[in-house]
Amino acid sequence: MGYEVVTHRSSNPKLPSAGSAQCAIPWWRTVTERRCRPVALMLLFLGRRILLAIPTLLIISIVAFLIIQLPPGDFVTVTVAQARESGSFLDEEEVAAMRKRYGIDQPVFVQYLKWLRNLVQGNLGVSFMWTKPIGKLVVERLPWTLLLSSVSLVFVYLIAIPIGVLAATHQYSLSDYLATFVGFVGLAIPNFLFALLFLWLFFLVSGKAVVGLFSQEYLSAEWSFAKFIDLLKHLIIPVVVISTAGTAGLIRVMRANLLDELKKQYVIVARAKGLAERRLLFRYPVRIAVNPILSTIGWTLPGLVNGELLTALVLGLPTLAPIFLQSLLTQDMYLAGSIVFILSTLTVIGTIISDLLLAWSDPRIRESAL
Repeated sequence: MGYEVVTHRSSNPKLPSAGSAQCAIPWWRTVTERRCRPVALMLLFLGRRILLAIPTLLIISIVAFLIIQLPPGDFVTVTVAQARESGSFLDEEEVAAMRKRYGIDQPVFVQYLKWLRNLVQGNLGVSFMWTKPIGKLVVERLPWTLLLSSVSLVFVYLIAIPIGVLAATHQYSLSDYLATFVGFVGLAIPNFLFALLFLWLFFLVSGKAVVGLFSQEYLSAEWSFAKFIDLLKHLIIPVVVISTAGTAGLIRVMRANLLDELKKQYVIVARAKGLAERRLLFRYPVRIAVNPILSTIGWTLPGLVNGELLTALVLGLPTLAPIFLQSLLTQDMYLAGSIVFILSTLTVIGTIISDLLLAWSDPRIRESAL
């Protein structure tokens, strides 16, 4: 009582044969092992992914810094050109002093090592253009970028997966053709054009131009329930615009994957045995077809951030996009490099999340961690 009998087959012919060698294992030990094994495998899987993320981010930082250095000139060159356009001129001593003050007179690898050292210490440096700590600029705008990206990501999956399932289960029907049409339109039309179109339509209906994330009366007001409702109203257009391309692409992927699964033998056998269609659909084919969808989180998240770039400029959103564009135009390398590194970190985090979701949904991936 309270013990499981486990038989062991021995490879030694002198030992008892299969079924004769038995050992009693407490029931609680087997239950504990069965429950703890998936958790241990997930932790091991997560640890490996985090270790791989460290050199990945290091390589990304090198590539990002070098790409930002590729355009001819630097921040001082842009400043001198702007001064000449305004009618003032800077002599060589002033230009040399500016280069020394900003550290631009040093070799590129020295500038990178200095930036990387400060980055590891949590110091992103000072923006040349804004003359403010980059960390302060990022903290002011990063939460809005994360809010828009995360809400858009949830919106993409909540809309794309059900529509993809509907299109696959009703192949060549009106709903399938409509989903296909919406998918092609969403992939073909750029986000900024959708943003302009929504602004125009909203202005025709309400007579107001919806820009930013708050109405004028709530810009400097303290947080309240009315301000929260105003934020939700202003989030609708940006989220729909940013999510359009991602939703359209995932609809096509989900439809194709599910159609492929529905034609396999196990589905035909399950239907022949009388398994209910809804239970069959969501227990087996949908679960398998959604695995490639989960793996796309790694590139869907940065794709949403990239889509948010032009959308934020059109809609006047207080995200990282406007200052990122200005940093590129003025060659503010530390600000641009820091933003690229932050967005790349989001990509790596998205990839880790997608890997964890895949490992959670597919035990074979968990077992690969051994």
